[in-house]
Amino acid sequence: MDTQPTPTVAPVEVLDHGILCIDTLQERRRLACCYLIERDGEYAFVEAGTSHGVPRLLALLEARGIAPERVRYVLPTHVHLDHAGGAGVLMRALPEAKMVVHPRGARHMIDPSKLIAGAEAVYGAEALMRMYGEIAPVDETRVIQARDGLRLSLGGGELEFIDTPGHARHHYSIWDTVSEGFFTGDTFGLSYRDFDGPGGPFLMPTTTPVQFDAQAWLQTIDRYLSYRPKRMYLTHYSAIEDVATRAAELRAGIGRYVQIARSLADAPERHSRLREALLDDALSALHRLDAPVSDARARELLEFDIELNAQGLGVWLDQAA
Repeated sequence: MDTQPTPTVAPVEVLDHGILCIDTLQERRRLACCYLIERDGEYAFVEAGTSHGVPRLLALLEARGIAPERVRYVLPTHVHLDHAGGAGVLMRALPEAKMVVHPRGARHMIDPSKLIAGAEAVYGAEALMRMYGEIAPVDETRVIQARDGLRLSLGGGELEFIDTPGHARHHYSIWDTVSEGFFTGDTFGLSYRDFDGPGGPFLMPTTTPVQFDAQAWLQTIDRYLSYRPKRMYLTHYSAIEDVATRAAELRAGIGRYVQIARSLADAPERHSRLREALLDDALSALHRLDAPVSDARARELLEFDIELNAQGLGVWLDQAA
């Protein structure tokens, strides 16, 4: 008798243009998402989340009557574990799918041993398993390396992959010709829907260690805008519009981060002061937007991101020195 619980279906937001935003339920609701794109009966997952969420992704396919064989692609924008940790486990369940990954990240999907070792060094083996679960390899024959400008068909549409460094050097974004939007991973920042208010969405950079590059990021923003996108699909979290305004805010945020980091480069207790300054910057932005959350709630929601951002800026300062 099978005593395994039936996986619950992940929470879903139905967007336009055949796109579902799927909450991967990492740590809390509306922190991170995957997208399922449908084009004339063909499907692609953008991002894979962690392996803990894969059963819910598969339950979603089953609930919607989508055979796993109809998923053509799994598209992790980069190999950070909240985006690609579950990719190998997901690929095992999708027999016809190819994984499309940035050339700089492909080897880590084929053989994730260094990825696992690096994460264990940061979190410890037990915490790594609790947070991300199994990190499985992907057969090299099922991997497509997404060189800059690669175009792949999906049903009646086309997906174009462009190199978008700034957050990480192994990061691509996906231009979707049907929605006229980019799937941006982390390179258009993060924007949690909890903060949406009368002043519009809150957007902030994410400078997770170890490859923050301010100049490359500004060039990436210029490249995004050259396509005149109507919307951006963020992994953290969901779709945002009014792209030119949001791009200006992201530019300004990157500039402030650089100024903050440089001003504290030689400060005693640098990490804690970076963390405090980044939190103050975020709270000031939320106040300007009249965001519908208290400072205490904002601190709670942003605590993990602020910690990672401070770590990433510390690494950037050390590399510059």
